[in-house]
Amino acid sequence: MPPDAMFSGHGLAVARTLPAAMPALARYWSDAAWRAVATMDTLRERAARMREHEAAGMPPLLHFDAEQVADGRDGSPPSNYRLLRITRCGSDHLERFVRPDAAPVVVVEPRAGHGPGIGGFRRDSEVGMALVEGHPVYFVVFDPEPLEGQTMGAVVQTLARFIDFVARRHPSTEPIVYGNCQGGWAATMALSHCNHRAGLAVLNGSPLSYWAGEPDVNPMRLSGAITGGAWSAHWLADLGAGRFDGAWLVQNFELLRPEGLWKKYDGLFADPAAEHDRFLEFERWWNAFYFLGREEILAIVRELFIGNRLQSGEVVIDGHCHANLAHVHTPLVIFSSHGDNITPPHQALGWLQAVYPSTQALVEAGQRIVYLLHQDVGHLGIFVSADVARREHRAILHHAAAIESRPPGLYEMRLTDAASEGAAPGAAFLPRRIEDLPFEPPGPGFERVSRLSNELDDLYTAWVSPLVRLWVTPQGARLQQQWHPMRTRVRGWSEQVQPILAVLPAARQALEAAGAQDTARASNPWFQLERAASAAVEHGITAWRVLRDRWVEASFELLHAPAPLGQAAGRLDIAQDDCRALAHPAAIRNTDAAIPVESSPNCS
Repeated sequence: MPPDAMFSGHGLAVARTLPAAMPALARYWSDAAWRAVATMDTLRERAARMREHEAAGMPPLLHFDAEQVADGRDGSPPSNYRLLRITRCGSDHLERFVRPDAAPVVVVEPRAGHGPGIGGFRRDSEVGMALVEGHPVYFVVFDPEPLEGQTMGAVVQTLARFIDFVARRHPSTEPIVYGNCQGGWAATMALSHCNHRAGLAVLNGSPLSYWAGEPDVNPMRLSGAITGGAWSAHWLADLGAGRFDGAWLVQNFELLRPEGLWKKYDGLFADPAAEHDRFLEFERWWNAFYFLGREEILAIVRELFIGNRLQSGEVVIDGHCHANLAHVHTPLVIFSSHGDNITPPHQALGWLQAVYPSTQALVEAGQRIVYLLHQDVGHLGIFVSADVARREHRAILHHAAAIESRPPGLYEMRLTDAASEGAAPGAAFLPRRIEDLPFEPPGPGFERVSRLSNELDDLYTAWVSPLVRLWVTPQGARLQQQWHPMRTRVRGWSEQVQPILAVLPAARQALEAAGAQDTARASNPWFQLERAASAAVEHGITAWRVLRDRWVEASFELLHAPAPLGQAAGRLDIAQDDCRALAHPAAIRNTDAAIPVESSPNCS
């Protein structure tokens, strides 16, 4: 029998192709060995940088030189916040564009688990674009440790003093306050507090309406209902001897989109040479965990995220002044994204209908509000993406005077392409009506969650908290914090923990010298097969996450917002259908379009 007769159809093609594929397979395995060593070496470098940053006291991670001009410790009440003035931008010297008569920009960093830096840890950032547009720039930072007994009110009053301080230094023009996420709502509270004002306030990914959201899209707003409310934050602060570890908040961000965590490390393994610098730059900030005081985190959870009391004007700042959004007379720019599942447009804009019952009421209040929507960038991308900085943030600052001079009302800001390379984008301001905003008021289930949270927290405060505080010591609290999974997963790659890792740089160089690295791997069919398998894993994780989020929605409805049982069952059926659709191989082709990644270093 002739050899070819032994095969037919596809089998014959495989038999003829296999010998030609063997060299490609050998190249793949040698390159995979180099990529594995290079990836582990990058993780070793990450651990070393984390240790160096902690040993230095975890200073703010800024691309720019700065000098301190004010200290929150000097105020009353004091806080751990400080005000820096940007003095120089490395070899780029963007400070040469600054005009003495331009409005100063005050960038307020978010205090949400990480340290300060996202508004200015690269050249093309909020700070960089403000310098390019000619503005003197101030940067609000905070220290890793809170002051004893520091409260949310102390932070708000410190920000108000900083805004007033900058205004006095630049008496010819009012400052532009640039708030990122938590920094945005804190700055808004400062501007609503006892008639403080600025020329313009820009709120980037800042939630002001904490119960708002869209079913199956924004599951984080339901997390308090599933965990029982504020008592869990109280317990973690007690375990920390009065300090709440920001690593818990960062861990929550990662769990929100676990497929993003897979994509981050898989992207590094796929091309360690290209991803090395960007990965380490981002991870240095991502793994710098700061602390909040017990009183501060409890006020944030009770008053804002669980109580949603900001839009009703019930948050007390200092005993006689309330944070009332209706008292904010500074023009506002609200920048939000449909791809942001932490602060979606619902939470950035939903408060408008609660504070201003009509467009006429907004006009009569003399307020002007401009909103700018991005279609797909994720939460972190709003702050750290270079593309967003060059387009959206530069446009906001370039057109700040036009925004301030608009008649009272609500406007949507639409950007147009720049007239020339290097110029700022154009902008059109389209009048809008508050009555037409597509945000439904939150259901009664959130009120029930707020009451339940108060009851459970009262029980915990009365019966459990005293015992936990009696048992926990400062030394024990610090030991617990050092063993937090977010820290140990980084430190586990340190040479101090695993001395054998010291050989990785030499092993990497040896493999490179032997020609193991394949720069043309993208055309290797075995590498393509690896990428297809990785995409399948990513979609499997996504399918699990979708099912988890649907279960959270259904559980919330059953426990706190009872609906006909058929509706809840229908929601779970839809979840299972979505999971099957996501797991289908055909869905793999749409990986990049379907999954915005918040925790990836590939934010730009």
